[in-house]
Amino acid sequence: MSHALKVATYNIRKAVGLDQRRNPERILAVLKEIDADIIALQEVDRRFGARVSALPLAMLEAETSWMPVPLAFRPAAIGWHGNAILVRKGMEVRLCQPIDMPTLEPRGAVMAELSVAGHALRVIGVHLDLSGLWRRKQIRALLAAIDASPRHMPTILMGDFNQWSDSGALNELAFHHHRLVQTPKSFHTSRPVARLDRIIVSHDVKVTAADSHISPLSKQASDHLPLWASIRIG
Repeated sequence: MSHALKVATYNIRKAVGLDQRRNPERILAVLKEIDADIIALQEVDRRFGARVSALPLAMLEAETSWMPVPLAFRPAAIGWHGNAILVRKGMEVRLCQPIDMPTLEPRGAVMAELSVAGHALRVIGVHLDLSGLWRRKQIRALLAAIDASPRHMPTILMGDFNQWSDSGALNELAFHHHRLVQTPKSFHTSRPVARLDRIIVSHDVKVTAADSHISPLSKQASDHLPLWASIRIG
C-alpha cells in the first residue's frame, strides 16, 4: 500500500529575516506552520567563527517533532556546508552522507536514505552555485551519486538550485528519470520573481499537491519562501 507524506525545502538565510534580525524561533514557527514530514534546509549554519547552527539542536529537540539526520561534522552544527535534513522523530535513517560535488563557491549537498512506513526513500538536500556552468557540473554529480547507489529507491532532490529558468543546468534531468515539480516563484520573499528553490522527484514518486508557503511569518523570516509538496510512495 502506498504511503502519503509531505516534504518541504527552505533556505533560511541563517535565520536572519527581512528585518535583519536573527530569529530561530521564527524559523521554527514557519516550519511548524508547514508541518512537513521531511525538510531540507539551506544556509542553516552561521558563516563565521565556529559556524554553529542557526537553529540550535537543543531547541529542535525540545520544541519540535523533528530531528536532524546525523550529518554534523562540527560541534553545534546540524548539517554540512549549510545543508541539513530534518525528519520526524522516530523515522528510521538508514544512511546519511554528504555528496562530493565540484564547487566554485562553498556549496554542498547531503543525502539520506530513510525507511518511511516500510517504504525506502532517498532525500537529497542541495544548495548549488551561482554559476550556470558549475550548476551543470553539480547536477551531473548529484545524478551520478544516485546512479552509483547499490539500491534503487524513490528519490527526492530539493533545495536552492539558484536556477531561474526550467532549462539551462536543469536540462541535465532530460537524460535521467527525474522530473521537476511545478512550484511557484520563491525569491525574493518581498516580491517573488525567481524559481531559485526547486523540488525534483523520480518518476516513481507521485506528487498530489505542491506550493509555496505564504504566511505573515514566512513573509518576514527569510529572503526565500519555503516550498512544499505532498507525495505518495510505494
